[in-house]
Amino acid sequence: MSTKKILVTGGSGFIGTNLVNELTSRGHEVIAADILNNDRDNYVRADVKNYRQIERVFEKEKFDYVYHLAAEYGRWNGEDYYENLWQTNVVGTKHMLRLQEKLKFRMIFYSSAEVYGDYAGVMTEDVMEKNPIKDTYQMNDYAITKWAGELMCMNSATMFGTETVRVRPVNCYGPLEHYNPYRGFIPKFIYQALHNQPYTVFKGHKRIIDFVEDSCRTWANIVDNFIPGEVYNVAGRLEWERDIKQYSDLILDAVGKDDSLVTYHEAEPFTTMIKTIDCSKAIKDLNHNPRVTPEEGVKRTVEWMKWYYRL
Repeated sequence: MSTKKILVTGGSGFIGTNLVNELTSRGHEVIAADILNNDRDNYVRADVKNYRQIERVFEKEKFDYVYHLAAEYGRWNGEDYYENLWQTNVVGTKHMLRLQEKLKFRMIFYSSAEVYGDYAGVMTEDVMEKNPIKDTYQMNDYAITKWAGELMCMNSATMFGTETVRVRPVNCYGPLEHYNPYRGFIPKFIYQALHNQPYTVFKGHKRIIDFVEDSCRTWANIVDNFIPGEVYNVAGRLEWERDIKQYSDLILDAVGKDDSLVTYHEAEPFTTMIKTIDCSKAIKDLNHNPRVTPEEGVKRTVEWMKWYYRL
């Protein structure tokens, strides 16, 4: 394996930090770019929604690959702060594509399984090609911005010959994910249970989760088998699919609490009921091999949060 020069936008975020660690451990030369001042090594401050800032990064360094993770995350975050969502996820991605068209680096674009919306069936990558958007019913601006980003990548490849691989993460969770009210249900439930805060579980929803180290190992493999134009689901094993209540019970058991903190409601409106994700392409091309079960992953995440929040 030859050493590559790699930029990770959003590189000091939850997934970004884990990915930088994985790529660095393989001997690659990695620089992280993110929006906040940071004293980490091999870090540069740049906001992708400001073209001048991200352009300066490329004026100083030449990259073989760019993992473009920088994004505003989450559907309710996207409703409350839609200006940030559209400027970062869409305009920011357009900035990256303009630079890619000029400099010809290869890019890994981070989309989301949210693009499948309320599709009723196994979510294979070609669902988005075979079903009009109105039939997949993308239910929030976050999903729409991620699909717009994918379309822009495909258009750029057609018009300018850029080479991009798209990935669709699925409920990625684990250590280094800090709590905020817009995060996924795993870190929110853990944080709230640890702090004796009540939380709500909506019944009937099923999800597959994926431990961040498993995901990052797969994404790091892309540079070793880069197939321009491909798109990959990356999730846990199908047999790990659980009801949200079952995940809540796992968390309560790991924290040592009962469910007196929990209020149960029927299915949440405007939310996909069941996300059954097929990862056979990632298994074939990227050696995707999730190892960390939900039981182990939840325990490890609980221990990290206890350490981080000094509990």
